[in-house]
Amino acid sequence: VQLQASGGGLVQPGGSLRLSCAASGRTFSNYAVGWFRQAPGKEREFVAAHRSRDGTNTYHADSVKGRFTISRDRAQKTVYLQMNSLKPEDTAVYYCAIGQGVVTSRIRSPDAYDYWGRGTQVTVSS
Repeated sequence: VQLQASGGGLVQPGGSLRLSCAASGRTFSNYAVGWFRQAPGKEREFVAAHRSRDGTNTYHADSVKGRFTISRDRAQKTVYLQMNSLKPEDTAVYYCAIGQGVVTSRIRSPDAYDYWGRGTQVTVSS
């Protein structure tokens, strides 16, 4: 499985970006796609996830709830992260990942994901 994240860039506070994560290779029937981010000197943290088994079940970190939205285009095998009202503290490298059979209790854990794409840099600054 190959994952390609894109859409990062430099944006002013209050602005928006949409990240894309395109998947290629084998497919899974029960999987979760997650977005994580890592700022310099900090651990990788959960941002949002979409789990296929639950249909439209999505999960968002409290820090981004109401501002970020994860969505999926199944036909295009692409997952999006719409980011609105961006803040300087959102600055980080953003990664997408896929995990097989991820249960609810672990959906926020990076260790639950098997495949990772290269990150895309998001910088929020005036």
